[in-house]
Amino acid sequence: MSHCPFCKKKIAMSKAFCSRSCKENYFQLIAIQIPKLFMKRIHTFCTEEEKEVEIEKFALRHKWRIDLLQNKIEEESIRLGYKTAPAEND
Repeated sequence: MSHCPFCKKKIAMSKAFCSRSCKENYFQLIAIQIPKLFMKRIHTFCTEEEKEVEIEKFALRHKWRIDLLQNKIEEESIRLGYKTAPAEND
């Protein structure tokens, strides 16, 4: 058994993804590129309300799904040091 790269469900070895939507989401998530200047602007100069508006405008401009863009922004925020990683419960 292997795992779906997007949702991490167990799938048969002969399949690459568990569903068509996982495949589409995975490749769209890879395609999302967020400039460092955009990250700096939304974390330094914007309030939470302004940040949501900027993210929505950015997603519409590039025709990306907002939820995938928000996930990518969370990952990049942690990677760039704007936020700390959430503690994992063991």
